[in-house]
Amino acid sequence: MTTAAINPKIGTTMKSLVYHGPGQKAWEDKPYPSIKESGDAIVRITTSTICGTDLHIMKGDVPTVTDGRILGHEGIGVVEQVGSGVTEFHVGDKVIISCVTACTKCDFCRKGMYSHCRTGGWILGNTIDGTQAEYVRIPHADGSLYHFPDGGDEEALVMLSDILPTGFECGVLNGQVKPGDTVAIVGAGPVGLAVLLTAQFYSPAAIYVIDLDDNRLAVAKKFGATTVINSSDGKAVERVLELTGGAGVDVAIEAVGIGATFDICQEIVAAGGRLANVGVHGKPVMLHLEKLWSHNIALTTRLVDTVTLPMLLKIVLSGKLQPSKLATHRFALNDIQKAYEIFGNAAKESALKVILTNK
Repeated sequence: MTTAAINPKIGTTMKSLVYHGPGQKAWEDKPYPSIKESGDAIVRITTSTICGTDLHIMKGDVPTVTDGRILGHEGIGVVEQVGSGVTEFHVGDKVIISCVTACTKCDFCRKGMYSHCRTGGWILGNTIDGTQAEYVRIPHADGSLYHFPDGGDEEALVMLSDILPTGFECGVLNGQVKPGDTVAIVGAGPVGLAVLLTAQFYSPAAIYVIDLDDNRLAVAKKFGATTVINSSDGKAVERVLELTGGAGVDVAIEAVGIGATFDICQEIVAAGGRLANVGVHGKPVMLHLEKLWSHNIALTTRLVDTVTLPMLLKIVLSGKLQPSKLATHRFALNDIQKAYEIFGNAAKESALKVILTNK
């Protein structure tokens, strides 16, 4: 196997955010990543961010993440090295990193289910080291990286790593949003807002956004929600049923990952409707089949495949989709501990996405 020469400016170690069990993480030195397979690329991170899934990891909700793992699965960067099998990217190329690794050849990849790639899937910041570091190794680089367009905005395009495709694929496409539909999005965090932004491609008649945080609800209203509902009084279901004449919504989208929000979705989905789960669930939820067995509903789950990333990139570049509006806080990468503190206290800090820049 041959690779591009190692950059002489690179040392043997790098700084990275390392997971050490639930509630424990540290900004520390880790070995500089090396090419392990011919399809690998080493990417120097220029911009990264923190995902709600990272917070689930910190709570211990994702047991596949073990002590010593570098966190993160989103990023923009510059290719520093490539393996001998990489044909689509070269040293010096600026790239968007997909949160999902795809060999593009296995049976799942051929179905477009990159999330279940036999030798990839969601592995970054999960079962292999991730992007909240100065450098990252990207397996199957040809299927897992995308060329960064000239003049592109890193703050906007880093959202294509995960939350925009996640909201669109797991929420909007799985929910089969159609013109004239009534849609409820339960959870106005970054991924819920990504659902809101992309659901509007299909001209639903109404989009109701439900959350506990008035600040996030105000953002949702600005981003195009028809009606926003604060669920802290326990009357969100009652309010949605009032708005829909007792029928419920055509599409209920769960975008948090806890039992309470899943329960709301079950209560408000109309007969013949669709319930699309987007949230990461670390604990069991109750499926009320005693009520739903006769309701002709469809329940979908999905891990993002990022197959829509190229299409979403075109829409962002056209100016018709502006994901940079989701960025509220900015930090240097080496101040990531503070960024986690802000992101983890989103309601208090009025935080949506935090941008991490590696200078």
